[in-house]
Amino acid sequence: MKKLLLDNQLCFPLYALSRQVTALYRPLLERLELTYPQYLVMLLLWETDNRFVGEIGERLLLDSGTLTPLLKRLEQKQLVTRKRNPADERQVTIQLTEAGRVLKNQAVDIPTQLQEGLSLDDKQIINLRVQLVTLLNQLTKTDTVN
Repeated sequence: MKKLLLDNQLCFPLYALSRQVTALYRPLLERLELTYPQYLVMLLLWETDNRFVGEIGERLLLDSGTLTPLLKRLEQKQLVTRKRNPADERQVTIQLTEAGRVLKNQAVDIPTQLQEGLSLDDKQIINLRVQLVTLLNQLTKTDTVN
């Protein structure tokens, strides 16, 4: 049955690619003392500060069981603060600290360094990203990944 050959699966190259790209990020993020998921949260907050936990989870496709400990670690590192909404205690807002805002300046070259590590030009990166976002949106049935 050729359908069950590893080389015929879509899932394996996506899985392997994800692991390889995350491994490329690792040394770049170590100097910032961030894990890859923490970096993704920081990217969102650098884009727009003061976000609800639920909004972050939706955007990163993470459930609260995964996101809450991640946010607690960022808070322990004094990069973010977590505050409950007085009007609705169920809502928690995440806000950058001064240290979190300063870290953005240290991270600004990471996308360029990663692209150099991939040996892809701007057009190839854009085309690949469009294809991946299209597939992700089809699988999640949303347009939340910009």
